[in-house]
Amino acid sequence: ETFIEREPGESANDRNDRAIRVAVRWYSQHLKTSESGPDGLKVVLLTNDQGNKQKAEENGLVVYKFEEYVKSLIANPELVDQLALSNDDKNDITSSKVLFPEHLPLSKVQAGIKNGSFLQGTFRASRDNYLEATVFVQGEGEDSTEVLIQGLQNLNRAVHQDVVAVQLLPKNQWVAPSAVVLQDDGAAKDDNVDGDEEEKLSRSLTEVSRKATGKVVGIIKRNWRPFCGMLNASQIKESTRHLFTPADRCIPRIRIETRQASTLVGQRIMVAIDGWPKDSRYPNGHFVRSLGSAGEKDTEEEVLLLEHDVPHQAFSQAVLSFLPKMPWIITPEDMAQRQDLRHLTVCSVDPPGCTDIDDALHCRVLENGNLEVGVHIADVSHFIRPGNALDKEAANRGTTVYLCGKRIDMVPELLSSNLCSLRSNVERFAFSCIWEMNHKAEILKTRFTKSVINSKASLTYAEAQMRIDDANKNDDITKSLRGLNKLAKILKRKRIENGALTLSSLEVRFHMDSETHDPIDLQTKELMETNSMVEEFMLLANISVAQKIYDEFPECALLRKHPAPPPSNYDILIKAAKSKDVTIHIDSAKALADSLDVAKVDGFQYFNTLLRILATRCMMQAVYFCSGMDSDFHHYGLASPIYTHFTSPIRRYADIIVHRLLAVAIGADSTYPDLMDKHKQSALCNNLNYRHKMSQYAQRASVAFHTQLFFKTRGILNEEGFILFVRKNAIIVLIPKFGLEGTVFFDSKDKASPNLAFDEEGPTLKVEQHTFHIFDQVKVTISLDDSNIQHQKIRMALTEPVIPGVSVSAPEAEPQPKKQKLDR
Repeated sequence: ETFIEREPGESANDRNDRAIRVAVRWYSQHLKTSESGPDGLKVVLLTNDQGNKQKAEENGLVVYKFEEYVKSLIANPELVDQLALSNDDKNDITSSKVLFPEHLPLSKVQAGIKNGSFLQGTFRASRDNYLEATVFVQGEGEDSTEVLIQGLQNLNRAVHQDVVAVQLLPKNQWVAPSAVVLQDDGAAKDDNVDGDEEEKLSRSLTEVSRKATGKVVGIIKRNWRPFCGMLNASQIKESTRHLFTPADRCIPRIRIETRQASTLVGQRIMVAIDGWPKDSRYPNGHFVRSLGSAGEKDTEEEVLLLEHDVPHQAFSQAVLSFLPKMPWIITPEDMAQRQDLRHLTVCSVDPPGCTDIDDALHCRVLENGNLEVGVHIADVSHFIRPGNALDKEAANRGTTVYLCGKRIDMVPELLSSNLCSLRSNVERFAFSCIWEMNHKAEILKTRFTKSVINSKASLTYAEAQMRIDDANKNDDITKSLRGLNKLAKILKRKRIENGALTLSSLEVRFHMDSETHDPIDLQTKELMETNSMVEEFMLLANISVAQKIYDEFPECALLRKHPAPPPSNYDILIKAAKSKDVTIHIDSAKALADSLDVAKVDGFQYFNTLLRILATRCMMQAVYFCSGMDSDFHHYGLASPIYTHFTSPIRRYADIIVHRLLAVAIGADSTYPDLMDKHKQSALCNNLNYRHKMSQYAQRASVAFHTQLFFKTRGILNEEGFILFVRKNAIIVLIPKFGLEGTVFFDSKDKASPNLAFDEEGPTLKVEQHTFHIFDQVKVTISLDDSNIQHQKIRMALTEPVIPGVSVSAPEAEPQPKKQKLDR
């Protein structure tokens, strides 16, 4: 009774509306004649289409606009906030003054891209300066470019990660990126989008530093998502219009309507953008949901995971249904398919508290006097079969994310911490890579096999180191470790001779209070020989496997490459070294590695580490790619012609694919169509690269949040640091003791700014009579500024050198609370 044909001349949309009205009428009749009687259920049609509503009324149907209906639900007034703004509403919010240029229609944009007058790229807002962005234009191979956009008019309502069309400005209007750190204070006024704003951009006019500059003329694809952040309640009493400040500094403030402002203040909330009219300083949006009180650990962790798009919901029943049934045992059929290596003295070496143990090692002397070394990796691909719900979930998550005191697993815990984890004294399935080597660490033979192992010990780096160093110990495990350590040193030396880089980043480790899980101590991680020992064999296994799967499947091997940075990336490193009369050569990774090795300054022992930290900042991201879709395989940092990831399948999905390829290559498993499809493989790599990058950002954000918690209870500390970067109005200081970076600003709103003179060439910053250079040693106070609960920050102020009117006096040393004894 509800089937209708499309009438001649009737649009598809009108036909659909009519079909819905017919269905509503039929359903109303049906419920009237059913048992619920004449006062039974009422069928309501909701539509925002004026024509549809009129026709429904003529047909005698009960019909409302969404807003009318939601506003009539008096028991739930908060639902009104979740309505997206309709076009009628949008018009009455904003001023009539046009603030932005019109966006070109898509047809004009496409024609312009085709004829080369416009460029298409991804819009990337600056975190440090809300009046600046770059548009990344993807080119063939090396030909990708970045266009600089400055000023609100030129940014023209583009939002971080939108795909936009840009038009280059004439060369005489090109500018350099601003060296000013500038945050949007968010006046809600819809004016001064012209002069005042633009004044804040300091122009650098040296020819060399100018970049291709453009303006956004059209939006090709919006990349909006619900954003986490906080409400800035309007000062006007009874007002329902408020500004929302996103947690991500790359996203502009959003204007929303809500009647619950008083309850939402102090909460973390989610807001979606509905649109950005050309006469509004900010986009318009609506409230989605509340996440909890700001500053609370659980709320902040949730924000952090949502903002970095980390999938963190519990595993669904569909996913869990593919886990092996417990108790799990190794059957005779399993043994028939694998090599029995349970007799070998295999052990694992990991950080303390590690439960997802991916890898284990062994080393023994063969009868011919050579050495046999084995890297045994958890055989996760045995448990996760291609294409099922468990596999799809792992592929989507891409990686395990490690936050301070919490882990978001890529695969359910039964696998990650139990059946796949190579714990000691239990039998486990492994994928083994076994070499025969001579005593010069030269590989004579390589073989790969699926195996069963029984690890004899799960050691921490420190425990393994103590065994190696203790001359009284001569058991099999210790002998195996010593053999591995000796070979690893030779391998490392060879790698470095080939031009591999050893760069530096300060990693911090928190010691948590066992009750409250708050950080009670913070220290930079110490690396031991055993860290390096494990790393060398993991690298070697990854290289051996990469070669094998590429030889076997040249079109669809999943590999990892690290592109060489463009020479301009090194500018800051070269300038920094030059300021201390040290020369850095960058023509190759080897040249860079060699010049870093000899870079020393008398009486400044930390100089080399600082230089390496700076060198790390010059690097490109390493990425996964499919061998059939690319020609450049080189891994710059490792100086290896080919590389992949094989050694961590519990926590990286890329390794599972590599295991599957390797298993097919040695005849241990069968293939499947997607594995051999280079386009699907390439799309998978894109997701893995995205997830990997976001997990790194989430980890950094977690460290930053815990650092704030740590300083919250500490009052003001006075610490030594070094200048890493010099800006026009600030210096960025690294505190080695805490692995912490912070900004010391020299211009303030509250008091008169000192005389500042910035020299781009140095770069140096002269504050009154004192000149700051990169790597200068300074003393600063560190405290937590929690005046803005959403963007709490570590504040740094200068105590030494003493500059009258600029420096602050060092705080009196307060007696520190006694440290509890901690397990190191």
